[in-house]
Amino acid sequence: MTNAIVLNGVAKSFGSKQAVRDLDLVVPKGSLCGFIGPNGAGKTTTLRLILSILLPDRGTVGVLGRGSALEAKDLIGYLPEERGLYRKMKVGAFLAYIARLKGLDGSTARRRSRSWLERLGLESVEKKRCEELSKGMQQKVGFAAAVLHGPELLVLDEPFSGLDPVSLRLVRELVFELHASGTTVVFSTHVMAQAEELCERVVMIHDGAKVLDAPVAEIRGGYDPRSIRLEPLDPRSDPERLRAIRGIASLTRTGAGFRIELTQDVDAVAVLGEIVLALPPARVELKRKTHEDVFVENASGRGDDSRRASLRATLAVRDSGQEGDA
Repeated sequence: MTNAIVLNGVAKSFGSKQAVRDLDLVVPKGSLCGFIGPNGAGKTTTLRLILSILLPDRGTVGVLGRGSALEAKDLIGYLPEERGLYRKMKVGAFLAYIARLKGLDGSTARRRSRSWLERLGLESVEKKRCEELSKGMQQKVGFAAAVLHGPELLVLDEPFSGLDPVSLRLVRELVFELHASGTTVVFSTHVMAQAEELCERVVMIHDGAKVLDAPVAEIRGGYDPRSIRLEPLDPRSDPERLRAIRGIASLTRTGAGFRIELTQDVDAVAVLGEIVLALPPARVELKRKTHEDVFVENASGRGDDSRRASLRATLAVRDSGQEGDA
């Protein structure tokens, strides 16, 4: 399989701030890859280096078999985090203009613009100026601009920012559809759950460095479930009887139930069976680590509890506008 993106030893600094640190990366053609990490990790800088919006201080970048994205610009679609709309232009005219820049003739550009507006539920805004739209509508117009020319490589920087749940689901389904048609999709997010739902592969970035690069299935398989969520059938049940079960490291009350953490030396399924016998459940669940858990462990080191707490606090920032990517 050929590769859509190849980075070798790429680094980028802004003054004393090293935004990307000696990054090696390979994204195969046809993959769906997520760049994840907290705000300020270097995700946006990495995407801009891939797209030749920024040039690296050192290292090489290859895109779609070319020496740079500039040589393959008509084959690439890009949704920037800041949307990049021409605010005074009417939506239909803006999309048709972008399509022409990507090499489509006038009639094809207008037809595809209208088609994507319909698919995104935006038919009524074709004659409105971009600046008149809500944040979510602007995001969908930006998405249409990125895909209407049928790119081989689609790069999306925080594509779900500002979308309501219905629009988020629609855009997510369209991303799946484009990927199924053979488009290579790369997107960044600081919302770890989005990467878990969408990606085949994730690249975790922290402080400009890659801390993990692996298929989602491999990540899930490499982290045995060590946590159990238990809601007893009888809310008045005494949880103390669970403490006699070998392998339970901690027992914490959470609302109507308990979070049970297991030691590394036991069979989680066997312990689960003992728990069910000791305290009949209304609900019991064996949980694997989330991508957020995996990221925090890889970025902070397994023994640094204060560093983990700091990272989790950073990850809790959700589109607040208080932090931006380098």
